[in-house]
Amino acid sequence: MEIKPDLSEKAQYDLRLVKLAVDGDEKAFAELMNRYRDSIYYMLLKMVNNPSDADDLTIEAFGKAFKNIHLYTPNYAFSTWLFRIATNNCIDFIRKKKSAPTAIEQQQDEQDDPAAHLQSDMPGPEEEMMQQQKIKHLSHVVSQLKPKYRRLIELRYYQEYSYEEIANELNLPLGTVKAQIFRAKELLYNILIKTDNI
Repeated sequence: MEIKPDLSEKAQYDLRLVKLAVDGDEKAFAELMNRYRDSIYYMLLKMVNNPSDADDLTIEAFGKAFKNIHLYTPNYAFSTWLFRIATNNCIDFIRKKKSAPTAIEQQQDEQDDPAAHLQSDMPGPEEEMMQQQKIKHLSHVVSQLKPKYRRLIELRYYQEYSYEEIANELNLPLGTVKAQIFRAKELLYNILIKTDNI
C-alpha cells in the first residue's frame, strides 16, 4: 500500500495510520476514530434523527471498517471509504426498521388474535435453563479475554456503563475506549466461533 501523491495531505496522513492499524497498532485505530467519530455521528444523526441510534450506528460503522481495514485501497481517501461504509450500514438499518412491525401494528395483531393475550411473558423452565446456560457459556468466553478487554466488556455489558463512564472509570480517552471495545467484541466473536465449531 504505497502513499499516493494525488491524495491530499490529510488523506496521506490517514493512509499512514491505516498501515499501522493493519499491523495491529491500537493507537492508530483510536486516532482514526478520533479524527472521524464526530463527523460520522452527525451525518448518521441527520439520517436517523435519533441520538441513541446514531451512536450505535457510529460504533457499528467503525467496527465494520476496522474489521475490513486490510481491504482498503488508497484509490480514494480513507474518509470516503469510511463514510460509504457508515452510509450503507445506516441505509440497511433504516430498511430493517421500516420492515419491522411497529408497536401499534403489534397491538393490532394481538387484538385480532385472542390467543395472543393468553401467552405469558414469563419464560418457561426450559427457556430459563437455556438462558442460564447461555449466560454461563458467555461468562466462560469473556473470562478467556485479556484482563483489559475483559474489564471493558464487564463494564459495558454487565454493569451497563456508558462509554463516557468507562472512560472516566479507566482514565482513558473516549476514542481509545470505543476502539478497544470494538477489539474486545471482535476477539469475543472469534472465540465464540471457535468454541461453537468444536
